[in-house]
Amino acid sequence: MVGYRWFAKQHADLLGINGYVRNMSRGEVEIIAQGEETNVTTYIDFLKQGPSRSNVTKITKEAIEPERSFQQFSIRM
Repeated sequence: MVGYRWFAKQHADLLGINGYVRNMSRGEVEIIAQGEETNVTTYIDFLKQGPSRSNVTKITKEAIEPERSFQQFSIRM
């Protein structure tokens, strides 16, 4: 997905979301997002749309117990 990680970071920063985004081996993107529930819901809505050149086919949301608290949102390689 062209520019999806940067899109995810930009919107996370705007909404005060902490965590990370990274590409996975089969073309999938993993995002760990921590923040206020309403902001995370809004964030997921942005992620469903994606940047103009992307083709988002599926989003899976899963609540997990965080291993740690993130202080910012980063792009992992």
